[in-house]
Amino acid sequence: MVTAAYVFLVVAVVLQRLLEVRVSRMNEAELKARGAVEHAQAQMPVMVFVHGAWLTCTLLEVLLLDRPLVRGVTVVALLAFCAGQALRLLAIRALGTRWTVKVITLPGAPPVTGGIFRYVRHPNYLGVILEIAALPLMHGAWISAVVFSAANGLLLWRRIRAEEQALDGSNDYERHFADRARFVPKLSSSDDDDHTEADADHIVQREPR
Repeated sequence: MVTAAYVFLVVAVVLQRLLEVRVSRMNEAELKARGAVEHAQAQMPVMVFVHGAWLTCTLLEVLLLDRPLVRGVTVVALLAFCAGQALRLLAIRALGTRWTVKVITLPGAPPVTGGIFRYVRHPNYLGVILEIAALPLMHGAWISAVVFSAANGLLLWRRIRAEEQALDGSNDYERHFADRARFVPKLSSSDDDDHTEADADHIVQREPR
């Protein structure tokens, strides 16, 4: 019964990702019609492979190696997974039609600094980090959790560098985000007034899935 519920969850994540790809393609078409530019194109096939292999291997490890469900680990992993989902959805909501799974910039547009972006630069990537580790650990698939967390870390190291460079060249990204960390909010009393004024700013900035 537990394994069946877990299989259903993994399938639901697959369907969610496919829906997000569809939304991303619609946004991409609209943005490119407005003159947006795609960057780091060679990274996309690698990202697709890593995410696809993550979901496949997670399920296979649970089913073929008969991984046990440890209640305490499952609860913590489920909470981490939900936090990851929330971060990604907040990022998608803040970016609106400017959200895509690719690195796409709209030259001259100011960055989106409102919503979840008031606190961190890359909430979507932080969400993905949590999801990739947590989903396998919910049912004891620790090999998948370790292997794909490492693969995702290497991928994000390259992707974030490429993305921030592209955004800075097209949208003055560093000036707007100089006071924000990439993943963990700074525990300081920053200028709320400056952040409020920046809430109206917009950019095409990509975080994946």
